[in-house]
Amino acid sequence: MEVGSVSSQDSLNQSMAAAVKHYGSLFKLPSYGKVVVYLALVCFVGALVSAAAVLGSYQGLPYGVLLGLSLFLTTFIVDYAVSKLVLKRDPIYDLRRTATLSLFCWVVWFFFIFVGTGASMVYGVPWWVRFCLLGFSAVLIFRLIVLNSTSFFDRGRIALASLLSPCLNMISFIALWAAVAADYAITLQRLLFFIFSPVLAVAASYFFLYLINGVADESLGVPAMSLFKAFLLSWIADVNDPFEEFLEGLSEKRAVELGLFRFDSSEGKVCIVIPSVHPGPFKNIGSSVLPFLLKDALEKKRGCVACVPHGLFGHELDLTSQAQNQKIVNSVVEAMGFSAFGVAASPFVAVSDGLASACCQIFDDSAFLSVTLAPRTTEDMPQELGLFVRNEAKKLGLACCVVVNAHNSIDGMNGMPEAQASLESVAASSLKEAAGAPRVPFEVGASSASSEFSLKDGMGQGGITVVVFRVADQTAAYVVIDGNNIVSGLREKILSALESVGIGAGEVFTTDAHSTSGIVLGRRGYHPVGEVMDHDRLIGCIKETALAAVAELKTARVGCRSISVPDVRVIGKERLEGLSRLTDRGLQRAKRAIVPVCLVSGLLLMLFLLFA
Repeated sequence: MEVGSVSSQDSLNQSMAAAVKHYGSLFKLPSYGKVVVYLALVCFVGALVSAAAVLGSYQGLPYGVLLGLSLFLTTFIVDYAVSKLVLKRDPIYDLRRTATLSLFCWVVWFFFIFVGTGASMVYGVPWWVRFCLLGFSAVLIFRLIVLNSTSFFDRGRIALASLLSPCLNMISFIALWAAVAADYAITLQRLLFFIFSPVLAVAASYFFLYLINGVADESLGVPAMSLFKAFLLSWIADVNDPFEEFLEGLSEKRAVELGLFRFDSSEGKVCIVIPSVHPGPFKNIGSSVLPFLLKDALEKKRGCVACVPHGLFGHELDLTSQAQNQKIVNSVVEAMGFSAFGVAASPFVAVSDGLASACCQIFDDSAFLSVTLAPRTTEDMPQELGLFVRNEAKKLGLACCVVVNAHNSIDGMNGMPEAQASLESVAASSLKEAAGAPRVPFEVGASSASSEFSLKDGMGQGGITVVVFRVADQTAAYVVIDGNNIVSGLREKILSALESVGIGAGEVFTTDAHSTSGIVLGRRGYHPVGEVMDHDRLIGCIKETALAAVAELKTARVGCRSISVPDVRVIGKERLEGLSRLTDRGLQRAKRAIVPVCLVSGLLLMLFLLFA
């Protein structure tokens, strides 16, 4: 197995994290109340400063107050009208986002006005007028670009929403110029500017968007803006179909394997599913909620306690849509009808070399093995590790071997490529030790608990599941938390707490469900289990669930099988890397394109204004 496999997974994870960081920054908006306050401050301060500087403090003060009040009230009323009438039912542009767009526009506009204010002190007041008109044009271009990139309405409504506020606010400036002096009033040439400027703004905005669209056309064969709009609809409004349609079109078909364990006792059944599917990419897109869907379907249709630990795979095996999820769920529910005949199990075996750790238990002739780098960061691991472990299991005469990535520690540091050899070593050692141990009749008990914690806290709908095995005089527990990783050190606290109630061995898993991703803003876009949760309350819930599982302990039989679901659509590593890098590539092209577009537009506008 190649040493670079772990680093390859890390590279993909870093690309995904960078994309999430960029996307998260799109939605760091203040509340509507704060936006209105900021808007009032910008309008009044900007109007007062510019009017006082150009007209003199004594004469400019009353004009500045009237101008600021007019600009604020016009913007406030127009934003409400645009949100409630022009862009009504647009899933993106509620009142807060519409007002925030106007706030940014005023920051841009007053930048030009302040530059004009400085120029007017040297070259005369007409330069104040010219730069104000230049700012008007810049705002038109900005609004057209933003609304065309993000709104789902037709071009007519987008044009109206883009032009309405700047044009109505321009009336306030025209009234001021006419009131102050006839020389500043609107002339015929300046009236022609209000025809030339919107035409140029439309041309400039569409040319800019054409350049950005080319980024996705070149790498993925789809328009970037259409993809971006579909993404926004999913991220903000939880409407998945448009984005999943893009993913379906970019996908590749794969046969998906799943490892299934079934334990039958007089108290009921316990089912463990380890899919070779990654539960991502975020929120409820693709397979992000697959662990819960599998757990929920099995518990309802098979009358069992079920859990879905994380397998050895990465984001390249994200499913593309809910239809693909259902294909997996239906196959698993049907396949889980096999019989459980095995009656013996080995004790729980744990091996560590100081860097990597592995736990293994043999049930009949099947191995259940997990690996972790805890307390160091344990993220996605390559499938090659699973192939290595299964080959070792075959050498030991085992019929089946299922490998779990515990995915149970994150400390902010990237994974370590040198861990590859350690992971292989401890996995092989634990497998050999468990296979050599005597197998005796065993008991199983399981319990699930819905958690008081939410998706924003880092807990998925699957909550907490604890499966307990008693082999001879050893009691071991597998704790499965529906979340995306665990803060470093919490795993050890959980195992210590279980030991205090008589469960002397075990391991903690997460499902790596990305249903918690994209829910909160921040560096990662999600909270790992324990980052914002109260540890004592979480551990208390786990202990209660574990004790409930112990109370269910009964002699059991076991069965294991592996199934393959054909023709499942996954995003694929190449396409996923393309999607992840699209954000950076788009930003880079935008930075390169915006300067020449603005310079050419500004030059043409300024030439027009020099003769106005």
